[in-house]
Amino acid sequence: MSARDIAPPVRLSRRELILGGLGLAVLPALPREAFAVAPASGRMIDATFIFTNDVHACRMASGLSPNCLQEGKTDQNLLRHIAALNRVPNNRWPQDIDGAASGLAGAGRKISRPLGVVVGGDLTDDGGGQMTQPREGTQLLQFSHRYQQGSGPDRVHFPVYAGLGNHDLDQDGPPPQTDWYRQELRDYIEINHRPSVFFKPPVPAENYDSASDDYSWNWGGLHLVQTHRFAGDTAKGAVSGLPWLKRDLATYAGNGEPVILFQHYGWDPFSTEKWDPAKKQFDDDGSGAPHWWSEDDRQALLAVLSGHNVVGIFHGHQHETAMIYQRDGLDIFKPKAAYMGGFAIVHVTNDYMDVALAEAVGDRGEMIFTNAFSKKLDTP
Repeated sequence: MSARDIAPPVRLSRRELILGGLGLAVLPALPREAFAVAPASGRMIDATFIFTNDVHACRMASGLSPNCLQEGKTDQNLLRHIAALNRVPNNRWPQDIDGAASGLAGAGRKISRPLGVVVGGDLTDDGGGQMTQPREGTQLLQFSHRYQQGSGPDRVHFPVYAGLGNHDLDQDGPPPQTDWYRQELRDYIEINHRPSVFFKPPVPAENYDSASDDYSWNWGGLHLVQTHRFAGDTAKGAVSGLPWLKRDLATYAGNGEPVILFQHYGWDPFSTEKWDPAKKQFDDDGSGAPHWWSEDDRQALLAVLSGHNVVGIFHGHQHETAMIYQRDGLDIFKPKAAYMGGFAIVHVTNDYMDVALAEAVGDRGEMIFTNAFSKKLDTP
C-alpha cells in the first residue's frame, strides 16, 4: 500500500468531541468542501437581508464590563436595535433621505421579509465575557440570547449569520489556557453554521472551512461569504482563509455569479491606521506597523477576488460613522455600530442591488434611513 492510499486523519472539532463524550455517535466529519457542488448559472436572485456589526455585548456576571455604560453598550440599546430589525418588513424602501431622492430602484416598495441577519464581527466586548475561568462567558451568552433567531421582543426573528471581530479574538486567557476564549467564540461559529453528517446547525453554511471558520452560502444565484476579521487573517493563531476562499469562489462564483463578502476590518482610515513613531500612537499618518491589517493583506485579498463579480463588501470595526464608499474598484458599506442602533438593509436581484443604511431611534422599532446606494447588476 502506497502513502497515497492511506486516508488522511479525520479532524474532529472540539464540539464533536464534546458530543461524543456525552454518548452521542460521532461520525467522521468530512470536509465541508467535499459536498460542494457548483451551482448552475442563470439562477434567480431576489434576496433581502440585514447586515449589522459591532454588537459589543457587555454584560458580566456582575454589571457591565468597564466603560460599557458610558459608551452605550447596554442591553437596553441592544433591545432597541433588535426591535428595529424585527420591524424592517413593516417599512418601505425610502423614496427620499433628508429631502434628497434616495435613488433606490425599489424606492416606495414594501421591504420583503429578510432572509437573514449577517453580523460583521465584535459580537462581544471582551472575548466572550470571560474573566479568569473558562466556564464564564456572560457576553457570549448575552449575544446568543439576543441575536439567535427566536420569538418575542427580545430576540431577532430571522436567521443570524455570525462573524467574529478583534474584540472576540484578540483576548488571551490565563496560562496555560491562552486560547480558550478564542476557541469558545470559534466553537460558537462552528456550532451555529458547520454541518456534518450527523449534526444540523441552526443556520447551516453550504461551504465551511474548518481551519479558518470562514463559511459561505447561497440565496438563489447570490453567493455570500463570511470571513470574520478578514480572509487572510493569521493573527493570534488564526489560519488564513485565502486558499479556501479561492476554491470557494471558483466553485460557486466561477461563472460571474454576484458575490457579497462580509468581514470586520474595512478600508476606512481607522481600519488601515499604522503606528506613528513621532506621536507614539496609531493613526492614518503613521509609517510603522499596521494596527489591524496591512496593505499586503489587502492586496492578497484583492488578488483572490480578482476576476469575480464582487458586488459589495460589508464591514464593521469603526463605530460612529455610517459609510458608503469605494476602494480598489469595490463598493463598500459600513453601518454605525449595532449598540448605537446601526444596520443596513440590502436587496439584491438579477438586475440591481439596493442598500439603505438605517438607525434604530426608539424603543418600539422606530427607525430612520441615513444613507442609500443603488446600482445595476450584470448577472449570468
